Amino acid sequence: MSLLNVREITIKFGGLTAVSNFNLEMEEGELVGLIGPNGAGKTTAFNVITGIYTPTEGEIFFKSKNLKGLLPDKVTKLGIARTFQNIRLFSNMSVIDNILVAHHFQLKSSFLSATVRTPNYTRQERSMYEEAYELLESVGLYSVRRDKAGSLPYGRQRRLEIARALATHPKLLLLDEPAAGMNPQESDDLMEFISSIRKKHDLTIFMIEHHMQVVMGICERILVLDHGNTIAEGTPREIQLNQQVIEAYLGVDTDD
Repeated sequence: MSLLNVREITIKFGGLTAVSNFNLEMEEGELVGLIGPNGAGKTTAFNVITGIYTPTEGEIFFKSKNLKGLLPDKVTKLGIARTFQNIRLFSNMSVIDNILVAHHFQLKSSFLSATVRTPNYTRQERSMYEEAYELLESVGLYSVRRDKAGSLPYGRQRRLEIARALATHPKLLLLDEPAAGMNPQESDDLMEFISSIRKKHDLTIFMIEHHMQVVMGICERILVLDHGNTIAEGTPREIQLNQQVIEAYLGVDTDD
C-alpha cells in the first residue's frame, strides 16, 4: 500500500461541500503539489488529513493505518507533520524553545519525574537539547537559537516553522503555502531548502502553493482543486497546458 492513501474524501459544512470525492496516493519520497484558486478547498484537504476535520465520507490510510477520527496529536505521533498558511510560531519564545516544544511529546518521563528531575528525565532532556541544536544547525538557524522567534526575518520564520515540524520526526510533511509573501530570491532559497531537507530527512512532501515558480520548479506531480473538486492531475508541464486549469485560474474559456 502507498504511504498515504486518501480515498473518496468528502467534507461538508452544513449545506456546503468544501471538498468532494478527493483522492490521493503518495509513495514514499514523492513531492506532490496541490494548487487551485482561493477557496478551492486546499487547506480543508490538509485539515482532513491531519485530523483537524473528520471527513463526512471517505477514508484516509497512512502506513496502512486508518486515520479517520484520529485527533491531530495522534496523527502527528504516527509520522505526519504540517505547517500553516499563516505562520504559527511562539513569537515571544526563543528559536530553540520553539523546537523543544515539538520534542516534548516524545518524552517518556512522568510529570513527577520531570518535577523532581530524576536521572532518567535529565538524560532525556539532555538528548532533546542535543537533537534540537543539531536540527537548528542543519537548517541554518543555530546562530540565532537564543533570539525570539518573532524577531527573525520572515524567511527565517518560515524556515523555523518547518524545522519545528521536522522535530516531530515525520515521514510525511505537509507544507501550506511555504512561499507566501516571499520575493523571487527567497522563493529560490526555499526550493533549495525543501529539496535539502527532503533528502536529509527522507521525507515525503505534500505542498499547497500559489507561487507557480515554486510549484513548477520543485513538484514532480500536481493536483488541481476548483470548488472542492479535483479538475486535473499530472506533471508540471501537463498542468501548465491543461485548458480546464487555465480556465479555473483565469476565469475565461480559452476556446473563445
